[in-house]
Amino acid sequence: MSQLPFPIAEEPDEFSLEKGRLLFAGETVFVKGVVAMSGLPDADRMEVCFAGRSNVGKSSLINALTGHKALARASNTPGRTQEINFFTAGEEHYLVDLPGYGYANAPLPVVEKWQRLLKQYLSGRQTLRRAFVLIDARHGVKKVDHEIMSLLDSSAVTFQCVLTKADKVKAAERDKVLDQVRGELAKHPAAFPEMIVTSSEKGDGIPTLRAIIATLI
Repeated sequence: MSQLPFPIAEEPDEFSLEKGRLLFAGETVFVKGVVAMSGLPDADRMEVCFAGRSNVGKSSLINALTGHKALARASNTPGRTQEINFFTAGEEHYLVDLPGYGYANAPLPVVEKWQRLLKQYLSGRQTLRRAFVLIDARHGVKKVDHEIMSLLDSSAVTFQCVLTKADKVKAAERDKVLDQVRGELAKHPAAFPEMIVTSSEKGDGIPTLRAIIATLI
């Protein structure tokens, strides 16, 4: 039996898990929110970024990763994160929270400004090692997700799919969503060939994601 494309990432070995635990065991500090390329902090360390449509659970995932309940602001208002937010993880990593997309109520000029900034950041940041694109496990990939994935393709930035809110879906439904996501990821050359399935509420997949970030070169 041939292996499914885009399998779920296996649990990392003990060394990698410990490396991930140690990376996020220290203090995670908010550095700044950036609204223009001129405001970016020095590219003096490796960074990973998190992208996802509004209400996908991005803030909750970052909070679960770092063990801080309110590091990234979770909000019921879609599109509240209107800046590129930088956090330090340890002394050698930046975690970068990108503006949520798919916001229905934001004025067009605001959306266009965010999109411009996003394109400039993704195509011009040499220290960016990987993007994590968050997909709601209840809904799968939507049209708006393809826009960010295509942007990552054209920027030659490898992205890895992280399914969020996996605890909200029954196993049979989840399998259907996984099949849909696999089919959609296959359309994108920058997609990393492994998915991570997470639940911020229950902690599922969080140690795996920590380990992956900690062992990126």
